[in-house]
Amino acid sequence: MIVVSDTSPLNYLVLVNAVHVLPALFEQVYVPDCVVTELNHAAAPEAVRAWIASPPEWLHIRAPAHVQPDPKLQPGELHAISLAEELRADHILVDEWEARQAATSRGLHVVGTLGVIRQAAHRGLIDLKEALARLLETTFRVDRNLIDQVLREAT
Repeated sequence: MIVVSDTSPLNYLVLVNAVHVLPALFEQVYVPDCVVTELNHAAAPEAVRAWIASPPEWLHIRAPAHVQPDPKLQPGELHAISLAEELRADHILVDEWEARQAATSRGLHVVGTLGVIRQAAHRGLIDLKEALARLLETTFRVDRNLIDQVLREAT
């Protein structure tokens, strides 16, 4: 199973100490090279910059051969969608609404950070309550009702 990730899910999974679940959930994990650049940006959290400075062997970095412009999307989102299409990925990891809409409209199966956390907890790879508590300590924007719903569904 192949997954391509945008910047946001990797950023938050690193911050909640759950990024290690990706190869267990998806087998092959790809990111476009511009996502690496975004993760390494000076404004990125230090933990994220340290992680991407020495990426794990399971992370495949690859530029898409062709990128179809879309002025509503950020470069990482656009390149991730293009790479997911090119690789015929099973899933794409994106959080932002516009990117999710664009990916879905191109026939891609979208999973967000919460979806990864939920799947990983369901498989016993991480503690759901702990991961969600850590996520709420970051800049991740989510309706608290959605967090409560995820917790209720898990019990």
